[in-house]
Amino acid sequence: MDAQKVDMFIATKGEYFPQDRLMMIREKLLDVDESRWFSIMSVQFKNPNTALILSIVLGGYGGDRFYIGDTGIAIGKLITCGGLGIWAIVDWFLISDATRQKNYEKLALML
Repeated sequence: MDAQKVDMFIATKGEYFPQDRLMMIREKLLDVDESRWFSIMSVQFKNPNTALILSIVLGGYGGDRFYIGDTGIAIGKLITCGGLGIWAIVDWFLISDATRQKNYEKLALML
């Protein structure tokens, strides 16, 4: 893959992935052939800032975890009202990293 395209991908979508994995993502994207590039570019990644807002507003009902695809945890939060609020507050600090990790896992499946 063209290094310029990969660098543009990292520049525009780098905030959606864990910072410690960006160099590994770049190396793997450089090895991707042109035919798979369009499918990688069409993947919709979840925004960590949106997940944080959802966590603040709907965290007690699992809205943040439903957004990133953690259905089991989301149902647990929904049933327990966010663990009586404690689980919801803890997720205010964890949801951004969890979103980045889910995005990385989604990209890793494509590579």
